Amino acid sequence: MDNGSLYLVPNYLGNLSNYEFHKSVKKVINNIQYFIFENEKPGRAFIKAINPEKNQAELIISTLNKFTKKESTKDFLKPCFQGNDIALISDAGCPGIADPGADLVSIAHLKKIKVIPLVGPSSIFLALMASGMNGQQFEFNGYLSIDKKKRREEIKIMEKKSNLVTQIFMETPYRNDKLIIDLINYLKPLTRLCIATDITLENELIKTDTIENWKNNKEIYNKRPSIFIIESINFDYR
Repeated sequence: MDNGSLYLVPNYLGNLSNYEFHKSVKKVINNIQYFIFENEKPGRAFIKAINPEKNQAELIISTLNKFTKKESTKDFLKPCFQGNDIALISDAGCPGIADPGADLVSIAHLKKIKVIPLVGPSSIFLALMASGMNGQQFEFNGYLSIDKKKRREEIKIMEKKSNLVTQIFMETPYRNDKLIIDLINYLKPLTRLCIATDITLENELIKTDTIENWKNNKEIYNKRPSIFIIESINFDYR
């Protein structure tokens, strides 16, 4: 019996997303009974949205998140050795990209299980695409420190590097407005900042401008999922 495969299935980036998944994703979901969700409720909601006719009672579910013990992760792949495919699905976006999943995928490679990534929305890459910044060399920094002094140092370091390598980072949504204030205070006036908010949602807002102009910002970003990108330049676009 051949081993099953591990499918990496992107999720919507939020409720009421305008993103339309390709029929190939729906076909994969239709043919799989074993699922690994970051959390069960949003995972089931995604399955229902993709294939409302699929019998939810027949789903065999495991959860993989920050509370999962690392030593138990390898057991999630046992169905593959019985010829069953498994789908790994995060709460939003792409599994393994600023979300759980990398350790499981690494184990799958070690166990010679085929790993198949599927096409879907990634807020990080969609933000970079829409930012107008250097997409040839970029660095994702994840979440910045909540310690104010350390955060200031991180912002300054990213700005120095951003002349050559675009710097991408994120924040817990309810702290977005505080982060924007820090960026305005710590970055140079001509450094460019892109804030990409509610990507693929009805209220999507993507704006790139200089820090000098961001000082006039009136938009409220709190509690809205956002990606932040900075690029320090040696000339003025205006």
